[in-house]
Amino acid sequence: MYIHELSCDWMDHPFLRNRFLLANDAEIQRIHAAGIRIVIIDTARGLDADAPTVEQAAAATEVEMQDIAARTVRPARVPLGEELERATRIRRQAADLVKNVMTDARLGKAIEVGPVRPVVQSITESILRNPGALTGLLRIKTKDDYTFLHSVSVCTLLVAFCHARGMDDGIVREAGLGALLHDTGKALVPDAILNKPGPLTDEEFAIIRRHPEDGYNILRRSPDIGEIALDITRHHHERIDGSGYPDKLAGGEIGELPKMAAIVDVYDAITADRCYHKGIPAAAALRKLHEWSKFHFDPALVQAFMRCVGIYPVGTLVLLESGRLGVVVEPHESNLLAPKVNVFFHTRRNVYIRPELVDLSRGFGAGGADKIVSHENPVRWNVDPARFMTPA
Repeated sequence: MYIHELSCDWMDHPFLRNRFLLANDAEIQRIHAAGIRIVIIDTARGLDADAPTVEQAAAATEVEMQDIAARTVRPARVPLGEELERATRIRRQAADLVKNVMTDARLGKAIEVGPVRPVVQSITESILRNPGALTGLLRIKTKDDYTFLHSVSVCTLLVAFCHARGMDDGIVREAGLGALLHDTGKALVPDAILNKPGPLTDEEFAIIRRHPEDGYNILRRSPDIGEIALDITRHHHERIDGSGYPDKLAGGEIGELPKMAAIVDVYDAITADRCYHKGIPAAAALRKLHEWSKFHFDPALVQAFMRCVGIYPVGTLVLLESGRLGVVVEPHESNLLAPKVNVFFHTRRNVYIRPELVDLSRGFGAGGADKIVSHENPVRWNVDPARFMTPA
């Protein structure tokens, strides 16, 4: 059979690529050993199987997504445009802090937690004002700053996730601290491995997989670090079917916050461009998480995360039924399939148009009367959604 897709995060399998022709039983054993329970095959390039087609599987996922979307979300306190400038400063400050932490860890110094807490507090306050501002900005990463901004993204998304679930403020702060520091162990991974554009050898893959335990050992030398942050750092790569690492925990053996951090970590990783793969749109990533939750993640927590960020998260490029392209700028409070969208391009005429804020929850004559047909990859249209995150 021809493997079209391995249904897991790219860092959770040892293969050179997601797509390849199965050559022998040993490759099947490697797939199984990596904790992969579902694969998608291309029947045009290999043997068939008695399984649903890609189209049938996608249609079933969309039905489930529609049900998840019909839930209430918490409205933002301030408009997106008002929060973006503050969020930009916080993003830069947090990334610089993570760089300093990584440098100290690489030099063998104890991590000072004191300077980290005010940054987590700033992230928390921005999330409470408007979660879409910082989360939207943090989806923009380069290959060079990925390691640092990934930590900031995971912190931001986990704080938003915790607040959406009504968790105690003290727990949220500690979770944010752990999320910001969760990849500290990567400071001990040689750059040649961390940024390798080609396939990792089995030995290199084993070194990468040591980073949660390495980070845990680095952080526990700091007197001000708590158990929540240590738990997140050590266990954010565990999976509920026991296929994760470093401790091969399963189900109830994994704490709630590490389970949440695992979801957030993978979501941010697969939406970002890396030296070894292209990121996928946020809306597509949520659908992947939903599919993978059958084995790797807690399904109830994945659904809660989807309601937190929205089926079409702020900053997502979408194609409307009218043929216009737009950027999601605000989720609807009770229908995640009908957000507010800033439209700026007409695909049928292939021209930019005057930006216009469209509320998809409204009917004809009330500024709506349109609907999302699909989420789109900005590369396909050669547009930069970030330019249009602020409504006209």
